[in-house]
Amino acid sequence: MLQMNIYEEFAHWLDALLENNDMPEETKAFCFNLYEESDEEHIYGVQLIAASEFDPADKEGDWACEEIWSSEEDIFTIDTSDEDDTGWPHAQELFKEMVVEYLKNGKYSNILNGAEGAAIGFVDGELELL
Repeated sequence: MLQMNIYEEFAHWLDALLENNDMPEETKAFCFNLYEESDEEHIYGVQLIAASEFDPADKEGDWACEEIWSSEEDIFTIDTSDEDDTGWPHAQELFKEMVVEYLKNGKYSNILNGAEGAAIGFVDGELELL
């Protein structure tokens, strides 16, 4: 279930990225890269990248390696230590819910929806198309 207080912070972070950065013209897709920031403290982060390639059939997500823009160290984090489930699959589901909501109702969702595709997943893991 979407946690609105965390979503509002996430939306503000994403709004700032999309408002203050021009995406390269050759952007074909976006990927929300997930990271385990701290295993012991159950903190997970997300970074946005733009890619010059997109292949919806590529489950490995090699297309996302064709990065042409990145939020770099501007990473949004969540702390799952107070959740019943603190594992990475739960963290991915939390981030996915927020991204899906943003794609529907976000201030700059048109930028993300204007690409050929978007995905989410942990770095070095499988990507889930959105």
